[in-house]
Amino acid sequence: MSKHTHHDVHDAAPGEEIPHDHELAKGARGYTLGLLMAALLTAASFWIASTDLVWGPAVPAGIVVLAVAQMGVHLVFFLHVTTGPDNTNNVVALAFGVMIVLLVILGSIWIMTHLDHGMQMSPGEMMQHMR
Repeated sequence: MSKHTHHDVHDAAPGEEIPHDHELAKGARGYTLGLLMAALLTAASFWIASTDLVWGPAVPAGIVVLAVAQMGVHLVFFLHVTTGPDNTNNVVALAFGVMIVLLVILGSIWIMTHLDHGMQMSPGEMMQHMR
């Protein structure tokens, strides 16, 4: 197998290593595209929250979808997290961070639900439950 030495600059994913002679142009172009996409997603979030064109109960779902899309833009264009072989540690660290955040959020909700259930018992029920 022959190894390709020519690297097409337009074929590189954001965050992918590129030759030094095109690095400044690609970096500036990638950051500008990321900035424009992030600004567009932010404007879309404000528009969804303030318009009557979107069904009321669907507004939170739309904002969540746009927030997840914006996280993806930040990860790819600014943090340079891609699926390349050099980014394995970054992806594992990101997955671990997401797992910890989910554990904290879900654990807090679970604890608060049980505390709320305990607070709604009458004193007689609580004494009976403690025996």
